[in-house]
Amino acid sequence: MSGNPEQTLHRRIRADLEGRIRTGEWTPGYRIPTEAELMAGYSCSRMTVSKAITALVQAGLVERRKKAGSFVARPRVQTAVLEIPDLPGLIKARGEAYRFELLIRRIRPPDPSAPQEGALPKSSRVLELSGTHYAADAPFALEWRTLNLAAVPDAQDVAFDETPPGTWLLQHVAWTQARHRIMAVSADAKMARRLNIREKTACLQVERLTFRADEWITFVRVLFPGDRYDLVASFGPSR
Repeated sequence: MSGNPEQTLHRRIRADLEGRIRTGEWTPGYRIPTEAELMAGYSCSRMTVSKAITALVQAGLVERRKKAGSFVARPRVQTAVLEIPDLPGLIKARGEAYRFELLIRRIRPPDPSAPQEGALPKSSRVLELSGTHYAADAPFALEWRTLNLAAVPDAQDVAFDETPPGTWLLQHVAWTQARHRIMAVSADAKMARRLNIREKTACLQVERLTFRADEWITFVRVLFPGDRYDLVASFGPSR
């Protein structure tokens, strides 16, 4: 057998831990096993375990807390000017009933014309979803989303007919960076029918591409009637 066994083992430990994070088995904030527990589980040295955890820290998937241990990382506030909202929570906080209507759910090959999908191997698969968020039985927002099944394989088995995909992702998938694009658009005839508004009504469109390290997890486009949603961001001085 060639190579350094310790070096090979530290990569396997990293892959095992990263797999649990990727699938959502270990959610953001989850305390991962201690170095001593991992040493016992893999019958290896502390240095080997430390190398594996350090690699996950450098990838943004794990954070070390002094005297507390290592935890699945939550995204840093600085990586997203706007927080990723949980629409069910926002609507319920206003005292209104919430529901999600799933309209499209299909697994398909990546679309070469989509920037985030074009780099995927042809053998890859993405999950395409579309639905409507309701507040007090009135349409609140439209959502179009694609999920990279290589990054979140468990999503393939989720129906998303009751729990909206954004909520499921926040609960099960660790991410490290999000890119937002915000624009004003006019509702076309199809959008207007789904939102129960007049055609050409001014709407707010938010697009978001979410990553874990260099791997994209999900791309989503959400459309709100202009009078139904406010975007608020707080800023602080940066270095």
